[in-house]
Amino acid sequence: MKKKAGLFNPSSRTIRKGEVSLSNMVGLRSERIFAMLAAHVMLLSLVAGCIGALDTTVDPRATLEAYPTLIQEGEMVTLDARDSSPVEGVITNYAWDFGDGTTAETVVGFTSHSYLSYGQYTVRITVTNDQGGTDDALATIIVNGAPSVNISMPSTVRAGDAALLDASASFDPEGNELSYQWDLNTLEDSDGDGNPSNDADETTSTVLLDTSTSGFIYGSLRVDDGAGASAVESFEINVTTRTFQVTWITETYEVSWDEYLEQGDSWSGNMTPGDIGRVMSFNALLELDQDVAPPHDNFTLAVNIVEDNYNRRVATEAGNYSTNEPARAEMSEEGMNVRGEDGMYTSDSAEELLRTLLNSRESGNGQGPWVWTVVAQQSDPDAFIGEIDPDPGNDWTLTVEVVVMRPSLTEVALGTASE
Repeated sequence: MKKKAGLFNPSSRTIRKGEVSLSNMVGLRSERIFAMLAAHVMLLSLVAGCIGALDTTVDPRATLEAYPTLIQEGEMVTLDARDSSPVEGVITNYAWDFGDGTTAETVVGFTSHSYLSYGQYTVRITVTNDQGGTDDALATIIVNGAPSVNISMPSTVRAGDAALLDASASFDPEGNELSYQWDLNTLEDSDGDGNPSNDADETTSTVLLDTSTSGFIYGSLRVDDGAGASAVESFEINVTTRTFQVTWITETYEVSWDEYLEQGDSWSGNMTPGDIGRVMSFNALLELDQDVAPPHDNFTLAVNIVEDNYNRRVATEAGNYSTNEPARAEMSEEGMNVRGEDGMYTSDSAEELLRTLLNSRESGNGQGPWVWTVVAQQSDPDAFIGEIDPDPGNDWTLTVEVVVMRPSLTEVALGTASE
């Protein structure tokens, strides 16, 4: 067999059956390594793909509704996040931040919260799903502040002294204009609505309180800011009695009248000696002018102390013509009341104490009006000159003297005395 020229390769050799050349062995090994590498790369790619799929977290979607969003201090807000969506899976936690320094966690998207101080608060809800995803939602709450009540007043006053209640220093934290409602006696239902503690006795920021009667006065003030917030403050004032030194002074009270009466006529006049002091006694003297000729005219003197139902009547008695004595009538009464005792007394006022002293059981007689009556009677016997009476009437004078004990009051305060 002829060899072809140019095709001889000294490095080549004939491969017999059952023999593997070195180059073939290297090729096969390379192919195996490449296949293994390719399979390994594909495996790593698949694992990386799975890991990438596990790292992809779907976040929930949070929603938040609050109502009401405008409240007063101390009131409660309802917070509702139940419309939040997990997107995938389920929501496992609701974390609440109420904006006032307090937080809470719930497994349901519904809660409530009270705000004790005025201001603006931001509520944040954070929802978490079972994949670990989170989302937030916000709501704004406005809390209207209640007014601050500031009352300046005395805690104790003497009866009759001025007691000024001043709430003008009260204020509203938001600066709203305030309105005032004073109930000056919470024990008395002045408006007749059945509730004695809600009366509007005064509506100004300052009030001058009536202290004419001693005792404790319980009242309250309601201040309103016009925005739904109000504050109420109660108060009490002790109205004390006044102290007086009483000294009884004996005095004589005199009243006189003079008139002319025709026979058959009458006259009456009033007096009230009990207004001056405690009546102790009285003496009344009715005197007629001297008649021109005998006989003397007959007059009658009467007194009626109305409140005592006291009635007395006396007739005139003839005087001595030889000594020029006129006809006269006299009446008197002694020991009408108990004598007053000096000492210390308490009362709401001097006027009230005087009324008490002069209208007590010891001073009860002789109070009220005294009605005096003078009646001109016919002469008896009649004149000597037939049917003609030479002196058909007469002038007269009535003098009444009343002895009274008058209480003199000196007020005593803080260890000193003052008129």
